[in-house]
Amino acid sequence: MKKRGRAFSFIKTHGTMTEVLTDHKLASLGDTYINFAYSLALSNRRGKPSGAKVKGNVLAEALKKARLREHMPSRMTRHMLADAAEALIVYAWLHNYITFEESVEILEKAEDSVEGFSQLLVTIKGRIKFFGGLF
Repeated sequence: MKKRGRAFSFIKTHGTMTEVLTDHKLASLGDTYINFAYSLALSNRRGKPSGAKVKGNVLAEALKKARLREHMPSRMTRHMLADAAEALIVYAWLHNYITFEESVEILEKAEDSVEGFSQLLVTIKGRIKFFGGLF
């Protein structure tokens, strides 16, 4: 995958999947990213501007369906799992593993929101690398 540089001074590289999934600051930024991407996907599907807030239970289920739960510590709430999905998605975008346009396209084509976010997470999972290779 071709890497393009971004001019974000706050970007840091994480060494493991667990570090990304438990990064609360990334989750905060990821919340805005996924709501915007999902809103654009809905707008394209409906043929008119639409705004949406993605529910935490959708993201938690998508994370489990993408088989990423195993990279999380035990005793995680659904809210924490949702934050993990948000963190990973925005991390992948910040590090050029996925484009914003790809995110919107994947979400737009999915039959439902859980499937869309699961597919987005699986796509990211297949592209992202950490120290020691693919996770």
